[in-house]
Amino acid sequence: MKSMFAAFFAILAIAVGANLALTQAGFSSQERTSSSAVRLDP
Repeated sequence: MKSMFAAFFAILAIAVGANLALTQAGFSSQERTSSSAVRLDP
């Protein structure tokens, strides 16, 4: 049971860390496909 809780915590930590890393890296579709001629609401 202890190993299952450790695995759940690891999955949660990886998911949150990946979300933060990708947000900071600028890989959102809005940032990749917009240009000066496109107006997107923030």
